[in-house]
Amino acid sequence: METPRYTPNDIQHLPNLPGVYLFYNQKEEVIYVGKAKNIKKRVGDYFAASKVHNLKTERMVGHIASIAYTALNSEYEALLLENNLIKALQPRYNILLKDGKTYPYLCITNDRFPKLMVTRKTVPPLGKYYGPFTSSYTIKQTLEVIKKLFTFRTCNYNLSQANITKNKFKVCLDYHLDHCKGPCQNFQDEVHYQKEIEQIEALLKNNFASVKKSFKEQMGAAADLLDYKQAQRFKEKLMVLDQYQAKSLVINPLVGDLDVVAILSNETHAFVGYLHIKQGAISFTQHRVLTKKLEEEMEDLLPLVICTLRSCSHSNAPEVLVNLPLNLTIGPFAITMPKMGDKRKLVDLALHNALLCKKDFLYQKSNFQEKPNLTLVKLQEDLKLKEIPYWIECFDNSNIQGAHPVAAMVCFKDGKPSKKDYRHYHIKTVVGPNDFASMYEIVKRRYQPKEPSVLPNLIVIDGGKGQLNAAILALQELGIYGKVAIISIAKRLEELYFPNDPFPLYLNKQSPALKLLQQLRNEAHRFAITFHRKQRSKSTFQSTWKAIPGIGPKTLAALLEKLGSPKTIQSSSLSTLAGIIGPSKAKRLHDYFLDQANLAKNSSNIL
Repeated sequence: METPRYTPNDIQHLPNLPGVYLFYNQKEEVIYVGKAKNIKKRVGDYFAASKVHNLKTERMVGHIASIAYTALNSEYEALLLENNLIKALQPRYNILLKDGKTYPYLCITNDRFPKLMVTRKTVPPLGKYYGPFTSSYTIKQTLEVIKKLFTFRTCNYNLSQANITKNKFKVCLDYHLDHCKGPCQNFQDEVHYQKEIEQIEALLKNNFASVKKSFKEQMGAAADLLDYKQAQRFKEKLMVLDQYQAKSLVINPLVGDLDVVAILSNETHAFVGYLHIKQGAISFTQHRVLTKKLEEEMEDLLPLVICTLRSCSHSNAPEVLVNLPLNLTIGPFAITMPKMGDKRKLVDLALHNALLCKKDFLYQKSNFQEKPNLTLVKLQEDLKLKEIPYWIECFDNSNIQGAHPVAAMVCFKDGKPSKKDYRHYHIKTVVGPNDFASMYEIVKRRYQPKEPSVLPNLIVIDGGKGQLNAAILALQELGIYGKVAIISIAKRLEELYFPNDPFPLYLNKQSPALKLLQQLRNEAHRFAITFHRKQRSKSTFQSTWKAIPGIGPKTLAALLEKLGSPKTIQSSSLSTLAGIIGPSKAKRLHDYFLDQANLAKNSSNIL
């Protein structure tokens, strides 16, 4: 059954119920998904004349062609559905809370003698998963601690009772290093091995008390038997465990399991700090930077952030601590804003992380914007330019004894090719091989309609003083000479010529500035030569085949437009040609190709 749609003029028919609403554009694309306590009131706010929206919201409202909704029992159900719809549909105007990466987990397998393995994929039938961990470094540290405290196997053997009885396996180096007690050769039975695994699971659940109790009991038992060496081992394990607990424990262990979410924002972005607490210890942290696409308030973003982060960390904590009050009825967990005590300290810690995230983001943004390309800075210094040449254009001509004269302009922005700004030129006013006049023509044509505000920072001419003077004359006639820097680069010794300077400048052959100018010159030459060859090929094609009866320039132009090149036309089937120029002309052309092929074959046989 199709979901009913409403136009912006039918808002009065929407229900006064909690739920989710979807905005569609003219192309039937979902452009926004939102939740509301009252669908009718919330949707109406977008179209109310008294409401003042920012430009992005006004743009979205202008694209709304129809509205659909789903009524639900509570705002919390709306929150969950909104989260799922945003992930599935990825609407243009919604903030997309993507992870950007998959976090690692520690898995204890369901084997007869379980193994520990690090993985980024969770497959529940494979075993029990613990995590996610914030980084590979964190999970390696945890594994190192586990190896110091417990013994377990790392091999991939199938340790069935039958295989062990048949003595199929031999102990490995881990056994001799006391990292494994050799269950593969029945040196350790399944019951004692499983006790080790249970202690590992307790540690991963941050249940330090039970692990400490076990170590103390074993230390006391060894001391009673006067096995002081073994007692010392357990004492060292207790010290390792205390050190690990000191790094993990940040609050009163009685606090239990919690999620802590703090959010702050500026006009364009929101910054989130998240802590996942297990039995008083931080087990997972994360920072998020969200781009605000509309005029979202932090109170509107926070529920969606909570839902997404809990899903990411697979959290079942019964309580979420936040730094803002939320009027949201929650079913499976409570949302609270503590004002004092250990819980408030946790919120402050998450808020501190969000502030650091904001600081790092703004620093990186300003650093990226302000840090210039070092090669361009060097080029500015070497050429004594008034400004950094972020935008450079380079010109080159191409012809063979004046035949098919063409030219090309390539554009580099921020030191990199900007191919969408490349241009080809047919030389129109010059007869014969005259590079100076050709350069004058294309420079004047390029900048004739240009305003001073859209001129490049630097013009580079491929050639010597003659080509440079021709380009300068064109700029003088346009009245823009002196408003843009111009030089030329000669190929033989890589001389750089400047206006009104008879002596060239020579840069160090290893200079990054010279290498950039060479790259510009070579790219312009390549672009011009490619265009010249294409024009020459077309001309040869037309002059060779224009003698075919009934095949004129228009027919050849139509074939080139559809098939692209003479070679493709020559290899095309009769039906393909007929679909473009008709059956009669296609047969003439096809027969001509066959005659030419037979003639070439006969000539080859004679030779």
